Amino acid sequence: MKSALFVDFDNVYSGLRRLDPAAAERFAFQPSNWVRWLTEALESPPHAPDTDGRRLLVRRCYLNPQAYQRFRPAFNRAGFEIVDCPPMTSEGKTSTDIHMVLDTIDLLQHEVHYDEFIVFSADADFTPVLRKLRRWDRRTTVLAVGFPSAAYQASADLLIDQDEFIRLALNFSGLPTESAPPAVPASRAASEVVKDVRAMIKKIVAESPRPVSLASLASKAPHEVTGLNVADWANFGSFKKLVESLKLSPLVVDWELGDVRDPDRHAKSTPKTAQLGDAGRADDVIASVTQLIKSEVASAGRPVSCSRLAQLIVEQHDSLAADWGGKGSFRKLIDSLNLGQLKVSWDNGSGHISDPNAAWEPPEQRSNGVAQDWGDHSHLRPAVQQIHVATGMPLLSPKELQGLLAALANDVSLQPFALSDTGKRVRDRCKEAGLGVSRADVSYVLKGVLLGGHAFGSGDDNPKAFAKAFIGSMRTICNRDQVALDEATENDLLKWAAG
Repeated sequence: MKSALFVDFDNVYSGLRRLDPAAAERFAFQPSNWVRWLTEALESPPHAPDTDGRRLLVRRCYLNPQAYQRFRPAFNRAGFEIVDCPPMTSEGKTSTDIHMVLDTIDLLQHEVHYDEFIVFSADADFTPVLRKLRRWDRRTTVLAVGFPSAAYQASADLLIDQDEFIRLALNFSGLPTESAPPAVPASRAASEVVKDVRAMIKKIVAESPRPVSLASLASKAPHEVTGLNVADWANFGSFKKLVESLKLSPLVVDWELGDVRDPDRHAKSTPKTAQLGDAGRADDVIASVTQLIKSEVASAGRPVSCSRLAQLIVEQHDSLAADWGGKGSFRKLIDSLNLGQLKVSWDNGSGHISDPNAAWEPPEQRSNGVAQDWGDHSHLRPAVQQIHVATGMPLLSPKELQGLLAALANDVSLQPFALSDTGKRVRDRCKEAGLGVSRADVSYVLKGVLLGGHAFGSGDDNPKAFAKAFIGSMRTICNRDQVALDEATENDLLKWAAG
């Protein structure tokens, strides 16, 4: 895969400095290491060319020479072209973004067909560029340190997890970890999922004495292939498009007859004669699906992801899996249903369904089995729920968040703050206290405190200061993503975090 790498050095380095100065220095002084990780270990974005690896034909680093001249030799040794971007205004604004945009458009029209554009920057100004690259059928991979905007994330084909980048690409260990495996398996590269689907189909057809129905294959795939999300079918949108992308020759896929056969072993199926009552049975299935969604949302007491709903629907109505009742995609099926007062939102990519009139009640237990107790603070939950859905902020109870911030204050009173080591110790302290706080929760909150402007070691390392910084960073994210926070909501969030 032919790739071009663009690094907004100032943006990435300053973002890492706020999280972990040691990680920032390693990024700046050892680019050869993380470049090797990019080419040898990082997964390919969805629908990337099926090749043996990634070739970085272009490596460009955009750098302010007045502030970061000392890092130039390291990037020279790593084979980067360095584009000097000195400050152009009295506020220190550089021309990095316009340089990167112009260079991207130049390569887009180059005689060499670049399959992938890799952008290291959290600057949401690049969102239109990512969308233009998508329209031109190019793959985009992004590293954004901090809390990138929802639109920026949705516009990229692959978002590099910043914790994974620090841990693996920069070779930093010690990030918060769980002692037990997570309840939900880690996401897999779409290319790996697609390969497993292809292998599954070939295996089932090879073992079958007769043609295998596509509906049967569609219903089995989610159970046989780890990481296959039936809501989007490995980013193809439908099972049909996924199958059409596979190289199944010499097998024959017949959508009219609805089966897959081996022409050397299987006779062609006889077309089925339409039967009276088919339309009625289809209506019954649609009615059942509608009721299933309503029941699931009502019992959950919170928005339910469309990925989970798709899985439940396939488990109960496997005949829908092949083409979603003739609609072609899960989204089109959902949009065709009469769900009454339920609200369907696709803002977060995979989508969720909620009841806007429901009074949110805390679930009996979290996925890790630890009860979540809101006690006398249940009135705060709607405000927290709103920000959780909009930004991905952890949905912690007041006891959990306040316990986490208290553990942080206790830890930094004994040892200097370091994102990786502190996060691990805080996670252990929360676990010992019986709090249902995950590794990801701790990581998110610590980053929020840092990006909210808190300076550890300044003499103000207490839970209230942490809470103020964390809510400040959430306010910034909400403003950026056009989620309005009124004064009452913000006060509720401060009470949630600080008591």
